[in-house]
Amino acid sequence: MALHRPIVRDGERDSVAVEEPLEIRVDGEPLAVTMRTPGHDEELAAGFLYGEGLIGRAVDVSLTDDLAANTVEVRGPLLRDPGARRFYTTSSCGVCGKGALEQVAVDAAALPDGPRLARAVLAGLPERLVQPGFTRTGGLHATGLFDSGGELLCVREDVGRHNAIDKVVGWALARGLVPLNGNVLCVSGRLSFELVQKAAVAGAPILVGVGAPTSLAIELAAERRLTLCGFARRGRVNVYAAAERVLDDSPASAERSMPREAGDDATANRVA
Repeated sequence: MALHRPIVRDGERDSVAVEEPLEIRVDGEPLAVTMRTPGHDEELAAGFLYGEGLIGRAVDVSLTDDLAANTVEVRGPLLRDPGARRFYTTSSCGVCGKGALEQVAVDAAALPDGPRLARAVLAGLPERLVQPGFTRTGGLHATGLFDSGGELLCVREDVGRHNAIDKVVGWALARGLVPLNGNVLCVSGRLSFELVQKAAVAGAPILVGVGAPTSLAIELAAERRLTLCGFARRGRVNVYAAAERVLDDSPASAERSMPREAGDDATANRVA
């Protein structure tokens, strides 16, 4: 499926990111609807369910028996009964409509010591993200999974930043790589609470972002001992939590911190 669609605007040909709904069914029953960019839907469903604590291993995800469009079927059972609660997520928020913080927090143990990486390696990870969809449209987020040596293992793009990370977790889950204890996740935009939550539940000890973190993202990262790095660009990166996994190249903090600039987060990725 295409990540982008041709359009005409101002009399010129252009491309825009595709956004369509995906319904996730479990044993024939609708569980969730998310707005996403089509492609890797099976990974998205598995990663989403893992992040919600509903599965603990790879599961069978396929087309539905009735071949319904924009729908995937998960063969259970789930680890717990979600009850009457059902999920609806937009492309801009992974936790919309769930209410209080207590309803969205999924238990995740404090992360193990994990790998230690040079600050320069972490700062350079966004440059290694392969983003053909973003290059074409400017409307897609990306998440990349890297090993402890900084080598890219998997990258996924989506209109929703939370969908991109779910797709990567689903990919890793199918290959027996979860928990991601020896790996690093890198995202192309800002670092919000739900991204830290998903990284922590997947066992990733380090999360790097091109943009800024939120206060709640920093708090959750500190609680879970997750190394949170933001403003990773132009060879620099800021470390907001669990700095013990970062090997400093230079003792001078002025040299390693990324100063804020007008419109900084907007230039990190052309989508909010």
